[in-house]
Amino acid sequence: MKNRKIYTILFFVVGSMLAACDQDFLDRRPDDQLDAEQVFTRYNKTNQLITDLYDNAKGSNSPLVFFSHFSTAPVTDEAEGSTAEGSLTNKFNTGDWNSNAMPDRSSRGQYWWDLYDRIRKTNVILEGVRTYNTPDNPLQAGDLAKRLGETYFMRAYFHYLAARMYGEVVYMTRTISPTEPMDFKQESFHAIAAKISQDCDSAMALVPGSWGGADFGRVDKGACLGLKAIVAWMAATPMWNGGTFPNDTRLFAAEYGLNPARWTVARDAAKAVIDYKVDGRLRYSLYQGHDAADFRDDAGIDNNNSKVPARLWDMYHNMEAFQNEAVFFVTRDKDNNWQGDIYPPSWGGSSRQMPVQEQVDEYEYVAQNGFGYPIYSSRAKADGYDDSNPYEGIKRDPRLHRDVVYHGSTFKGKVINTATGADKIGATNSTTTGYFLRKILRESWNRDKSFSISGPPVWRLPEFIYIYAEAVNETAGPNAEIYEMINNVRKRSFMAPMPPEVQTTKALMDEYIKRERRVELFYENNRIWTSRLYLEPSSAKELAREQAWQSAGATNEQRAQLGWPYPKTQRMINGMKPVEDPAGKIVVDGKKYKMQRFFIESRVFVAPRHYLFPIMQDELQRTPTLKQNPGW
Repeated sequence: MKNRKIYTILFFVVGSMLAACDQDFLDRRPDDQLDAEQVFTRYNKTNQLITDLYDNAKGSNSPLVFFSHFSTAPVTDEAEGSTAEGSLTNKFNTGDWNSNAMPDRSSRGQYWWDLYDRIRKTNVILEGVRTYNTPDNPLQAGDLAKRLGETYFMRAYFHYLAARMYGEVVYMTRTISPTEPMDFKQESFHAIAAKISQDCDSAMALVPGSWGGADFGRVDKGACLGLKAIVAWMAATPMWNGGTFPNDTRLFAAEYGLNPARWTVARDAAKAVIDYKVDGRLRYSLYQGHDAADFRDDAGIDNNNSKVPARLWDMYHNMEAFQNEAVFFVTRDKDNNWQGDIYPPSWGGSSRQMPVQEQVDEYEYVAQNGFGYPIYSSRAKADGYDDSNPYEGIKRDPRLHRDVVYHGSTFKGKVINTATGADKIGATNSTTTGYFLRKILRESWNRDKSFSISGPPVWRLPEFIYIYAEAVNETAGPNAEIYEMINNVRKRSFMAPMPPEVQTTKALMDEYIKRERRVELFYENNRIWTSRLYLEPSSAKELAREQAWQSAGATNEQRAQLGWPYPKTQRMINGMKPVEDPAGKIVVDGKKYKMQRFFIESRVFVAPRHYLFPIMQDELQRTPTLKQNPGW
């Protein structure tokens, strides 16, 4: 980001006091090498430990690199991963993981053992400050209270990450003596959600309404409201609220029956974020930089054939965009090497993560009546949608052109050709799906230059708009308010509004909300969790669609061309390839092409096993009172 500094995360380790070790996360002493009194009787030492929690939070939930140099997108129907890093994401998709071995056993901080190590750190800090009466910052009174608020938030945040991945977990609010018996008990998801909310309330009482200058990015009251809303929404979704969980052996399954009041709680929590004010002004608003006629990148050049509005370029890099929309974020997620990993081979890249057709299909087209419809809707063909010319032959959601490089698109001033040359489908380091990732990139930058990418925020305003709209739709049905709110997000991206009939049909509104979430939050570490929270792979609707797909042709290749929309069961992915055709309407390098769908691979997703991650066997052995998740 230019000309302004987003809060820089410092990294400090006091001896091995809070470091990982071979002991269990519950029995590490707080004074292994450095006496706790020496730390907690000094503000600067305590402050450094709390600052370290931000670095921990970054590692535990990094949107661009959740799995060791890969995002979560390739283990969903958003993207396909390359064979780099030991084909890590492909192992998830083939079911090559279990409670004894994960594809990336070297956690970045996202797995059980590291999350609880970090939870322990928060408890060591909170107890140490109480025990040793840590003095306030001598240079600025009130800083210690703010740091404690940040610590309460981090304790809640790490528990949220644990519950998101593992479901019924242990909520730890104190440090554990090595002499204590290892008999810790899991709690229901709803009990965990309540405790997360309590910790957020404790944090809110201590942190400021917002931060400015070099402190921007620290936890503020808005971040606390955001975490409460996210957890309330999770508690209202089918996984924890009335959905059918196959062969349900969860400890507290009886608590997960449908309770409509949970949607009311989610509604109110999301509205609290949307309506949150600081000094009488709304804290969050949709970024509105540039107008619809501006397609220049940050270097001031239109190198995309006027397909990507400048506003969409800026959303993940511009300081004003972060200030307006980011509810919580981590800084400097990746650098120029990541951009090189994503680039097409014609630009020296290795295309590690490639969008798939399932994702591309979710970007709507704009009909002649001025409203947006899915390309697989009954009216698409009548409106002129041509699947052999699907990108620029009809007006599509501008977010498609910002997110995806396709055959015939203009990338860095050059027309991309996936039929021949370096970018040919299946060529060395090239795409296997027919697409390259474009979202988050800054096309004016070259991979051989040094720069850092903050990437997408952990949460930003549109996510809470979707939660609120969905909750209103669930509790009272569609109305003009949520119709306008969602259309405002679309309008910000220069996308046409939803058709008026969405206001009158609950099922249609639900369909549009879910599609909007998938498009707007593509590649932002959202889809992997949402598909599970809605139990899509075992839902009656998606299973029926999967069965229809299997009956659509004699081979998977035929089904790929005939059987869409594709089922959201996470058991297949498809792509799109160019085929030379004299009647083709896409002209690249003097040749005419039509696009044709093709089958890429089957994937393994077994319900209920893959709805939650397994607790590792060595953790279960250390704590025999823990119960493994269903299916593992």
